[in-house]
Amino acid sequence: MKTSILPIVTSALALCASAARAEPYVDYTPQKGAFHAITVKVDPNHIDDYLTGLKKTWIPGEELAKKHGLIDGYQIMVKINSSDGQGNVLLIEHLTSLGIMEPDQVRDQTIEKEGYAMVPKASGEAQVRDFDKYRSFVGDDFWQVMAPTK
Repeated sequence: MKTSILPIVTSALALCASAARAEPYVDYTPQKGAFHAITVKVDPNHIDDYLTGLKKTWIPGEELAKKHGLIDGYQIMVKINSSDGQGNVLLIEHLTSLGIMEPDQVRDQTIEKEGYAMVPKASGEAQVRDFDKYRSFVGDDFWQVMAPTK
């Protein structure tokens, strides 16, 4: 009678895989907060226009979020080799806690009011309409740092 070795090999691999499994707080430690990265595809002929527009709209909003302790940093990155057809601008912010994504009416309405005082609603909407002529969103991702445990 001919027996297959496949079930034995599969079982052995499964045991090895489970034995080598990493353990949270033993092999790595999740760090507080998260990075929020928005990937945008901008027409290469309009990257300067987009960056100038972000300076008037996105950056004041990030400074406001920073003032209220929702984030502790942000940055804009432009891809140097953008010939792959993917996004070529990253808008990145570091959230101080995942808990800030929970609704908070007082906080949210306060920030909205302050934001409209900095960039009036009509002005911001006009800027977004201009952006929409040469940009599209490719990704909206949250990343959490996992630091190796020593």
